[in-house]
Order: sequence, then structure tokens, then C-alpha cells
Amino acid sequence: APVSPPYPRSTKVHENPSYRPSKQIFTYIFYHAESVITSPLGKNVYTSLTLDMGPLWGIMELGAIPSNKKGDFDMSENCTHDCSTCGENCASRDPMSMLEKPHEMSSVKKVIAVISGKGGVGKSLVTSLMAVNMQRKGHQTAILDADITGPSIPKMFGIRDKAAAGAFGLLPCRSSSGIEVMSVNLLLENETDPVIWRGPVLSGIIQQFWSEVYWKDVDYMFVDLPPGTGDVPLTVFQSLPVNGIIVVTSPQDLVSMVVEKAVKMATQMNIPIVGLVENMSYFECPDCGAKHSIFGESRVEETAKKYSIPNTARLPINPKLAGACDEGFIELYDGNWLDSLTDALE
Repeated sequence: APVSPPYPRSTKVHENPSYRPSKQIFTYIFYHAESVITSPLGKNVYTSLTLDMGPLWGIMELGAIPSNKKGDFDMSENCTHDCSTCGENCASRDPMSMLEKPHEMSSVKKVIAVISGKGGVGKSLVTSLMAVNMQRKGHQTAILDADITGPSIPKMFGIRDKAAAGAFGLLPCRSSSGIEVMSVNLLLENETDPVIWRGPVLSGIIQQFWSEVYWKDVDYMFVDLPPGTGDVPLTVFQSLPVNGIIVVTSPQDLVSMVVEKAVKMATQMNIPIVGLVENMSYFECPDCGAKHSIFGESRVEETAKKYSIPNTARLPINPKLAGACDEGFIELYDGNWLDSLTDALE
């Protein structure tokens, strides 16, 4: 069982005040360090913390926090980061305290995150199509590729140049139609080089993509998130001023169940879900025009009604669309599947 207060041992925890999420994430480890570190699993946690997170967050020595310092680190486990609805006297009273400041010369009006609870459902495709749609409507759009370990945005847009550092910071690459793109693949020597990093480093890269990249006069930024509800989605929701979320799913019952986790995460983070997109929803026969539900009947309307999501869309299984992604010609796609969702964002 965890040790009980008061905690007799002193500690040296030199926190970095510019990184507030560390308080919330490691409260349990700090308070119960004696019991956690003495367990076999805890030793691995301790090693990971000291080797990977210590240099980044200034944690010089782990130990139990004295009871008189508890208020400096404690945060309700049910925290929604909306201080107007909370009476706790924690260190993160300012609801904006977790937001990273953008580059001093950047201008980004709206940030839309694209998320799913499971991989392989087409988040990058939906992100790309939404950015292309908005660009076609006369808005300057951008894509922040937050899927650090599985980036695909540059390939879909046919971008082969590397991101460059200018006098004002890191400069995103531009697609043929002018969409600004920043992805880790634009920084690697070879696009097939793996990115083998732990969660804290991934989160740091996302924050740098926001705060150190010069985003010029962007009307709509779409953030392509990795699957699940882990470190990177949480970092984006806490560090970026996300205006809305698009959830991507597919017809399979298993996927729909997992996607509901992403929907619930967005709800808990108090970020509105602006749309639900069902990818691979059907196949339309090129000869007779009949639609076939290859992966089962659509559940998009049912899920949208359950969670009061105002806008829905269905993407078909379309070989031409897949070919455009593979060849880097996604900006030339022809289809109206996401037009209603695009209109709703304006």
C-alpha cells in the first residue's frame, strides 16, 4: 500500500514552470514514490523517469513530496482543465496555463484536430481532404502532422523538399496549392527512417511544431493525430488552442466501439466535436452505381445521435482516391463527400 502522510523524506524536485502537465501526470508517482519504486514495475518506471524525463523536466531526484508542499503539485484526478467549474486550490488555476504560445510571428485563426480511437481508419486521408477543401474555398490552410511515428501527410501531398530554418524560425513546406505542412518526415534524412522515441519526446516535438514553426496567416490548421487517446492527443488538446475535433471511424462494430473512447476523451477535455466521418463506408459499383456495404452497415448516424455530433459524412472505398494518395496527388481529387462538413466549419 502507498505510504501515508506526512511524508518524512525530503526531495529535490526542480520543476520547469513552463511545462505544467508534468504536475498532473506524475502526481501519483511523486506521492507514492516509496511504494512504487520498490516494486519490480516501479523500478522500470523510475529508470524511465530519470533517464528520459529527468533531463527534460528538471526532475533531479524522485521522492515523496512533503505534505506541506502537496498543494503545489496536486490536481484533481477528474480535472477537466476548466477552472471556472472547479473549486480546487491547485497550481493550475489558470485555464490557459497549459497552452503553449505560438511562434511570435505566427497567425493561426482556427485549429481542428482529427482523431480516432484506432489506427488504419483514415485520419490522414480526412485531414488531407479537409485541408484541400478549405484551400479550394479560398482559405489559407495548414496541416500539423502530429503522427510522429507514422507520418504520411508529406507523401500524400507529393512534398519531397525538407523543412528549412529561416531567420524567424522553422519554416513549413508548401504543397502545390499553397497548403503549409510540417511533419517529422520533412526533417528526416530519409523518409523511411524510423522515429523511435518515447512519449515525452514525442510530446515535446508537437509543442515545437506549434511554438517554433512560423505559420503565416493560417485560417484553418488541421492536426493529424496518431490513433488512440495517449500522450500525443493529450498534448495537442492541452497545448494547442483546439477549436473543434473531427472523429474518424469505419463501419466495423469493433472500430466503432474503440472510436467511442476518442469521443468520450474529447467530451472530457471540453472540446466540441464538429463532425464524425465514416471512412470505407461503402463501395459504389462503377458499372451500375449500386452501393455495397463491404465492411458492414453504416453506424455513423447512430453514433452521431448518441453523442449529439452535429455533422456526419461518409467516404467510399474508392481506388482512384487511394491512388491519388499513393502518387502524391491528393489535391487533385474529385468528390463532394466532405462538402457539408467543410461548410459547417466556416
